[in-house]
This record gives sequence, C-alpha cells and structure tokens, in this order.
Amino acid sequence: MNIAQLEQQLDAAKERWNLALKALAANYGTDTWEQCSAAHDEVLQHQRALAQAKGEQYAAPSDFPIRWDVGAPLPHVIANDYLTFLIFYAREAAPYNDGTPVTLQNPEHDLLAVVEFKHCMSHRMGTPNEDVHKGHPLFGKGLDSYTAQIVHNSRWLTELETINKVHRYYRESVWQNLTHYIFWFHDGTFECIAESYKVELVQDTLANLLTKVCANFSTASVPLQTLISQNRPLPDT
Repeated sequence: MNIAQLEQQLDAAKERWNLALKALAANYGTDTWEQCSAAHDEVLQHQRALAQAKGEQYAAPSDFPIRWDVGAPLPHVIANDYLTFLIFYAREAAPYNDGTPVTLQNPEHDLLAVVEFKHCMSHRMGTPNEDVHKGHPLFGKGLDSYTAQIVHNSRWLTELETINKVHRYYRESVWQNLTHYIFWFHDGTFECIAESYKVELVQDTLANLLTKVCANFSTASVPLQTLISQNRPLPDT
C-alpha cells in the first residue's frame, strides 16, 4: 500500500471519528462512548501505519500493565548513573489493564506503582503536560494521552547512539536492545531510553516509599520485592 492510499485511509478514519464524536455529544452513553473510543483507536492505528511507511517516528501501545490516577498521579523520578525508578499513584479501582481490582490492606496507605528501568541510558521528565500534547512531535503519529507507549524510529534514541559512536568500545548490538519508553501523565511527561523494566504495585505512603527506594541506592541493584511485605510482582517486559 502506497503513501497516498494510507493517507486516504487515515482521512476516512478521522471522518468516522468525527461522526462518532457528534453521536456521543448528542446521546452520551456506554454504546456511543465505546463507538467513539473504537473510532479514536482506529485513527491512531492509521496514524502509526502512515508514519511507519514514511520512516518517521511514531508512538505505539506498550504492554505496560498498570493504570495510573488520571488527575494527579504525582510521578516522581529517583535516579543516579546506574539506577532509574519511576514512582506514581496507581488507579485504586482496577489498577491493572485487565481490570483486576486491588483491596487496600491499610486505609492509611496509598496504592503506588514502582517502575525500575534496566540499563537506562538517559531519562527526562517535565513538559509537555496534557494541555499541549497537540504541540508534541508525536501528536498525529500515534500519541495516546494518559498511557505508556513505545516510540518506534525514535529520533532521541538515534541521537544518543550517534553521540556514543565515537566511543572506542561502541557496540551497535547494545543500542539495538534499547527502547524509547514514554509515559503521558496529566501534568508532565516522562521518557527514558532503557533495555526493559520491572513494575510492581506497592501499598504504602508516598513518603515512606520514596525513603525506602533512596535507602537502597547504596546497592548495585534494588530488589523491588523487598520494599514492602505485601505486594503483587509482575513479570519483566
């Protein structure tokens, strides 16, 4: 399929999405909401297909298993040259993407997600927030707000690899194993270039959890299962 055909498919998907939005505005309900969501997903799929065909970077869904609080996830990054952690408030009602609920054992504790990135080459956090996603280079190329995504054909990853090619121990295979992860939060965005990640749900206060993670930075690796006594481990990506 050529570029012109992909562009036509995208235009048609956008038109279906606009019609679904109008139907939702006229009659808000479960059926119209699901139809609108499906139409939006179709637009994103066509955006990615077009960007891929053009050799451009684009954002695709990841298999990240945790949903976060949409309004105020309050993400925190704790990192040094060897360790990188992302901590944020998880959605208490069905925090897993498969809809699995979690019952808090202590009402004074919060439901928090701890993400440890393995072999993280670089990370950044800050702008843009949700209000200006339309200005992001990935907007119109698969960007899906309030989700965790993977950036394919990442310009940032290419830039970092180009810089590191001057090193006498540079190995292309190392960079081929890296992934550009991006997390679209409400008030900011977190991105990193890493090999993989581990994620775990933790029932604790944010202050306690931050203290525990920082206390373990004296070791070469922080086993997440030691952070709390009650947790639910998840497999590596």
